[in-house]
Amino acid sequence: MNTDIQIAQQAKLKPISEIAEELNLTETDWEPIGHTKAKLSEKLFDNSSDRLDGKIILVTSINPTPAGEGKSTVTVGLGQALNKIGKKTVIALREPSLGPVMGMKGGAAGGGYSQVLPMEDINLHFTGDLHAITSANNALSAIIDNHIHRGNELNIDPRRIEWKRVMDMNDRALRQIVVGLGGPTRGVPREDGFNISVASEIMAILCLSTSLADLKERLSRIVIGFTYDEKPITAHDLNAEGALTVLLKDALKPNLVQTIENTPAIIHGGPFANIAHGCNSIMATKTASKLGDYVVTEAGFGADLGAEKFLDIKSRAGNINTEAVVIVATVRALKMHGGVPVDQLTAESADALKAGMENLKKHIETIEEFGLPYVVAINKFPTDTEAETDFIQSWCESRNVDVALTDVWAHGGEGGIELAEKLINKIDSAKRNFQYVYALEDSLETKIRKIAQKIYGARDIELSAQAKKQIAFYEKEGWGNLPVCMAKTQYSLSDDPSLLGRPKGFTITIRELRPSIGAGFIIVLTGEMMTMPGLPENPAALNMDVTNDGKVIGLF
Repeated sequence: MNTDIQIAQQAKLKPISEIAEELNLTETDWEPIGHTKAKLSEKLFDNSSDRLDGKIILVTSINPTPAGEGKSTVTVGLGQALNKIGKKTVIALREPSLGPVMGMKGGAAGGGYSQVLPMEDINLHFTGDLHAITSANNALSAIIDNHIHRGNELNIDPRRIEWKRVMDMNDRALRQIVVGLGGPTRGVPREDGFNISVASEIMAILCLSTSLADLKERLSRIVIGFTYDEKPITAHDLNAEGALTVLLKDALKPNLVQTIENTPAIIHGGPFANIAHGCNSIMATKTASKLGDYVVTEAGFGADLGAEKFLDIKSRAGNINTEAVVIVATVRALKMHGGVPVDQLTAESADALKAGMENLKKHIETIEEFGLPYVVAINKFPTDTEAETDFIQSWCESRNVDVALTDVWAHGGEGGIELAEKLINKIDSAKRNFQYVYALEDSLETKIRKIAQKIYGARDIELSAQAKKQIAFYEKEGWGNLPVCMAKTQYSLSDDPSLLGRPKGFTITIRELRPSIGAGFIIVLTGEMMTMPGLPENPAALNMDVTNDGKVIGLF
């Protein structure tokens, strides 16, 4: 069986000019990057305002496991399938981060015969967007430390600097560091640390901006820390937003590529869904909606994280209307949620599968809470037995839940036609009664509690003393009407990654809050969330190499 990279390297790509032509783009709408990639003009969306919006389909999943759910693969396969049945479709995805690529999660470009290409470029440096975000983030860090070193006119308290440096790699050694050592000429010593680049507020800002002017305005609102008398200091106070915008002006432009079956795909932005809002950019999604009759997009991890943030944060910021949702489930993951260890998932287990269905049931209830129509996609793996997939289908059908067995990894778009047809039927026939989980007028504590109870199924929340103090302070500063972005483990509905399936009676512990005022939300940290992951015992990087003729091997 060929690996993902072997399949990708055998694919025949069209010149990106042909993809642009199929989308009716003019020469001012795009600029080529090599033969198979392009940057789209940030003005393309404005110039397309007279076109009708395409129907947006959100792909989400059950809680992920190390067994893998293949959400991005289903997203790509569904887009290809919709094109096969005559629906002009554009795919909108996030850009992968080098941290997971070199670590253990893998890329974010799909797999098998449902990939976006060129696979090596997309999973590695792509068009330089993540490097631009890293540079802008660290430029702000340098400006902060230089300001303090040059006399600290703004009275910034070095102990209360919120802004951290970033790098696009998993490196646990950099979580907590001290900067400014070495004497008076080296700066003022203080504690600092690194986040992974995709956790930077600048990544969130880029993905929620709708124009260059909006980008600059959001950058100006970044709260970098506080003064000695606890007044917030912004990037605008440091006169930094102009330089940051200069570094990000090209990164703001969405990227155009294609799938293995030459379906157009826009890939742009990549915030993590467990520690950020986990969606590709508003500009990418809305531009795709102007270029296609249907848009297939995804939100990171399960419906408790990615879908909730897509609908409560991104939809609000971008005035996005979602027509329907696909909930991806796999036999392997459901068995793991039912109690089977990860190294025993190939063995058939009806009892474990039955128990694991509770996790799927909760995510179905979550999408129903939002009032959106949905279809469950069973993402088929070679180890699945017919009895297992039949059980899931019967379980769904007995509850009047539309379900489709999907085999897009092995068969590309052809393997997703049943899903595509059921989804179109659902969009055309089902009633939409969309509602947010919370109102912006709710207090921060109320918003957090509503998400915990309605989306996670928690009994209640427990606020630490620090969280209580921060809520009071943030609301006094006028930030209480912002959405909340929950930072929680992806593996469980709770804040304990070991509680799989559908835990009951649990309490979500709110450890602290962080202001993300430029992005336009408040980050709420639960449990022991890390914003700088570490590499696993056997990183994927150890399997990668390049031949003497420049061919990448061992990527995935």
